[in-house]
Amino acid sequence: MLERKQLKNRAQVTFVLPEDSPPGPVSVVGDFNHWNPAAHPLQPRGDGTRTATVTLPRHGAHSFRYLAADDHWFDDEQADSHDGTNGRLHT
Repeated sequence: MLERKQLKNRAQVTFVLPEDSPPGPVSVVGDFNHWNPAAHPLQPRGDGTRTATVTLPRHGAHSFRYLAADDHWFDDEQADSHDGTNGRLHT
């Protein structure tokens, strides 16, 4: 799930997943962090979810996916669109 907050010239996007599905560490990777899994690991929060937040330019489009343990790549079903391999986020 994606949570969004519009700032003056930027968009703050929070990527949200259940705390235990999939099990183990998960990172959000995309063109906004050069597909680096160390850049945005999801962190647990008190409501049973885990999240990572990025700030992006408004009026843009970005490709992203999640990377879990054992090199398990997966998509966000609630992404704005998909390009065949990646989810797409529109700010």
